[in-house]
Amino acid sequence: MKQGLKYSLYAFSAAFLLSLPWLGWLPAWILLVALFPVLLLEDELSAKVPDNPYLIFNYSFLGFWLWHLFTIWWVVKITVWGFLFLSIMNAMCMAFVWWIFHRMKQKFGKTLGYLILISGWLSFEYFHHRWEIEWPWLCLGNGLASQNKIIQWYEYSGMLGGTLWILISNLLVFSIWKKLKSRNGIAVIGRLTMWLLVVFIPVFWSLNLYNNYNEGGKKVEFVLLQPNVDPFTEKFSGLSPEQQLDRLLHLSDSLVTPQTEFVVGPETCLPEISEDSSWKDNPFIKPFMARARHQQNLKFILGAMTRKNCEAGAPLPDAARYDELQNQWYMLYNSALQIDSFGVQVYHKSILVAGVEKMPFQHYLNFMKNHSLDLGGTAGSLGSQSEPSVFHSDYTVAPVICFESMFGQYLTEFIRKGADFLLIITNDGWLQRSSGYRQHLDVARIRAIETRRSVARSANTGLSALINQRGDITEKTAWCRETGIRGQIQSNQKLTFYVQYGDYLGRISAFTASLLLLFYLAQSRIRKRK
Repeated sequence: MKQGLKYSLYAFSAAFLLSLPWLGWLPAWILLVALFPVLLLEDELSAKVPDNPYLIFNYSFLGFWLWHLFTIWWVVKITVWGFLFLSIMNAMCMAFVWWIFHRMKQKFGKTLGYLILISGWLSFEYFHHRWEIEWPWLCLGNGLASQNKIIQWYEYSGMLGGTLWILISNLLVFSIWKKLKSRNGIAVIGRLTMWLLVVFIPVFWSLNLYNNYNEGGKKVEFVLLQPNVDPFTEKFSGLSPEQQLDRLLHLSDSLVTPQTEFVVGPETCLPEISEDSSWKDNPFIKPFMARARHQQNLKFILGAMTRKNCEAGAPLPDAARYDELQNQWYMLYNSALQIDSFGVQVYHKSILVAGVEKMPFQHYLNFMKNHSLDLGGTAGSLGSQSEPSVFHSDYTVAPVICFESMFGQYLTEFIRKGADFLLIITNDGWLQRSSGYRQHLDVARIRAIETRRSVARSANTGLSALINQRGDITEKTAWCRETGIRGQIQSNQKLTFYVQYGDYLGRISAFTASLLLLFYLAQSRIRKRK
């Protein structure tokens, strides 16, 4: 077998194993060994081609790009160029971590090599939540989302704790294989014992947390609406805004009881609404406000595109648009509205999808601001608010819009502002019939565990769900069906360790990786002088 084909098979094997949990084909524990082919690849390249350090980048890039292809291929349905850019950029970042690991290991030994691999990968995932082209979908810790019973300790570590667990497990599996190859029986037993402890101590700890966790707080009744408006054929042409409104009202009226506190509708279920006009006179707000007046405890939380005029003479934001008919600059937002008998509260989505809702680095590429993909009936970059805000009533709720549910530490800011629940509104109809909508739902289970907040999730075409504080899905709708659900979830005001300290593992890793990179660069410079 030619060496190139062999190395390509290693890359393909890693991509296949990594993809299985996201595709739902095997339980998430497969991730504990899924990186073994990449470690095997790196080891063979170090032994057989030590003078070509770039081969590890090339072959690991192939494996990680295939992982993206197998797992998030459905992005192609939305944007082919966006998928290519996203997958290539992500795979390059991942491959760069393995290249640095390879070089550090060659020059300074396995210990520093493994340390830079762990800290470098965790740093990559940490910063991937915090720059202009955020895409944390394939963070390793997210792959464990469907196995909520074994990740209850995420309330202490956050999702990055799962990534750390996976990395350490894979390194120990590779070490066992190396000892088996050298026929060192005592070392094999030692490494195997260590691996079993690393795997099963967190599992048993998690099961104990799961079985002994008691949900606190009051039980509150929620109604979740799933209007099932096809974003491709109905949202902007097939159904009029009035017909879509009637569908929402019909679903709501059929499910609301005197005990219902919140009715939740999906992302952009209402048409474009001006924030500069009177809320009470808006024909798409009035029906909900009337129902809230009739039943004083009732609140509606609904998604909408909202428009707000820019102040005359004030500096224009990067995402400002110009209305030639009205001779007016304005901002367009992906918003959540809380409508009750007292009025309307508004939240503007803060974390926008790069290339879809915003142009990355728009401050420097302002001339391209109108070239974001059209996924909401309008093209161009949207506005956003700088920090999360909560909706206040008898209960405080966190309005989380679609992609924002991928960002654990961001959601902790809602909790620190007093949120009793997480309310996620989304339109996963863009993902069509793929594994994407199931993956998106599972991530909400991680957020429930990290914050110990119950989740009410309304999705336009599904899957809408109620999730308790342990990450269990207690009620769920079917995919692509006009329906709704009614159920109770419990409030909570306690702050978890993760809510208080956020992604501390990422910060520690970033500091460690920076020191190791400085050491690598300094030593490399010294060696060149010699």
